[in-house]
Amino acid sequence: MHPRHGHPTALNLALQGGGAHGAFTWGVLDALLEDGQFDFEGISGTSAGAMNALCLGHGLMTGGRDGARETLARFWTSVAGGAPFAASGETNPKIPAAMKLMLQWTDYLSPEQLNPLDLNPLRDILGAQFDFERLRHDCPLKLFIAATHANSGQVRIFHNHELSVDALLASACLPTIHRTIVIDGEPYWDGGYSANPAVFPLAYQCHSPDILLVLLTPLRYAATPASAADIRHRLLELSFNSTFLREMRMFAHLREQVGKRWLPKWLASGRLERRIDQLRFHAITADAFLGDLPSDSKLAVSLPFFEHLRDNGREHARQWLATHRAAVGRRASIDLDKVFY
Repeated sequence: MHPRHGHPTALNLALQGGGAHGAFTWGVLDALLEDGQFDFEGISGTSAGAMNALCLGHGLMTGGRDGARETLARFWTSVAGGAPFAASGETNPKIPAAMKLMLQWTDYLSPEQLNPLDLNPLRDILGAQFDFERLRHDCPLKLFIAATHANSGQVRIFHNHELSVDALLASACLPTIHRTIVIDGEPYWDGGYSANPAVFPLAYQCHSPDILLVLLTPLRYAATPASAADIRHRLLELSFNSTFLREMRMFAHLREQVGKRWLPKWLASGRLERRIDQLRFHAITADAFLGDLPSDSKLAVSLPFFEHLRDNGREHARQWLATHRAAVGRRASIDLDKVFY
């Protein structure tokens, strides 16, 4: 759909985490920015999704759409360049033996023992590339960054005025590898344990009814894992996706209940019911492409692999635009009952 009267349609984004696979979302965002047909209101992100949300917000703030594209490219290139163990291979990355050994040690050693100097290249990249003081005041988007409270399991959403290097590190803190992030005396781990990503802030704190889900975890896998390593990876993926699936089932159930009201919606519905009825969901998924990658590829850090993921993300976004562009602003392009209920 082309902008009416020259004004792009507003779109909210929900960006999943997924380690290195977050470079796929880089490609999706790059294609949406290049297309230029949508504005963005709210962005909810977890882990790698939070990093992409940060890049989008900071880039739009400092340089518009082109600035956002440059910020995404600079961030992912820096992540690849700052890795102590670089994976090899573009389409089928191989994890270095040293990194595999370190991951085995995480079964026996704490992050403090593995990394006594608390070296974290991501902290350095975030501090060098992003102006958090300005973001807290001038970010043109509503950012919702999810982390998990380590002592309760509850989701913590960091809003614009709370953005900091630590808030982003908390969203991506795998506790077997990274030290717990403490903010205002409270401990936080990866947001994927409680929301991957959180959709409710987009529904309840934004005006636009259109929400685009950018999903990195397949909604359905083609095969059941057999090896011990693949089973462990699948269990982690399922645990990270379970809260998101429950949240989407809740939206499907609420929409079903609102639809059963026999009185006219304008007469029978309260504010929450009207908002639920207005929501239009869309999704960019890549079950076949991402599901076929090696189970440990989320840990593969290399620029050729990131660029391979980016290019596939761009292509999936272009296909989505060609098929569903006209739906945005008018109707949902996915059926929540069929996909999540």
